[in-house]
Amino acid sequence: MTTATQPRSTTPAASAVLDQPLEVVTTKSGRRSLAVLRLATGFIFLWAFLDKTFGLGFSTPAERAWINGGTPSQGFLNSEAVTGPLKPFFATIASPTSDVLFMLGMIAIGVAVMLGIGTRVSAVAGSVIMVFMYLAEWPFAANAASTNPLVDYHIIYALSLIVVAALAGGDTWGLGRTWKALPIVRNNRWLV
Repeated sequence: MTTATQPRSTTPAASAVLDQPLEVVTTKSGRRSLAVLRLATGFIFLWAFLDKTFGLGFSTPAERAWINGGTPSQGFLNSEAVTGPLKPFFATIASPTSDVLFMLGMIAIGVAVMLGIGTRVSAVAGSVIMVFMYLAEWPFAANAASTNPLVDYHIIYALSLIVVAALAGGDTWGLGRTWKALPIVRNNRWLV
């Protein structure tokens, strides 16, 4: 009598192991450091939303606040800060729609990253926004505001989002494990 063996990935024991959270960073200090990086990076995005919405006076004065009729993305995309060969492209996309999309992006990324949920989606969306802002300021010109033409704060923020997502940074001091256990997330791994 021969017995058929099931492929390893379909056995109940293997399935149970695959369902366990993967701890890429295994030391307590490493997990906590990653959580601090996640919280700080998330707060950068959340703060941008709050400052631009309410004009808290740090980068946005009250009279240019979104709630007072300010135009967060248009204000930037049509400003002197946007330079270089892509300036016409950025002027073209400046619109009320870009204001709404930018602000929704800032709050969604900020809240999700701080909560430790949807870190993959946040990493992609946040990195796209940061790369666009990096290119809008065109750091390659000799008279650019950036002090480093290759790596500035936009790139560091994007890399921070990627590291948090890649290393399951939402699992420590966040809702990452709970989020990953939701049926919709388990069935759509891109939502992790």
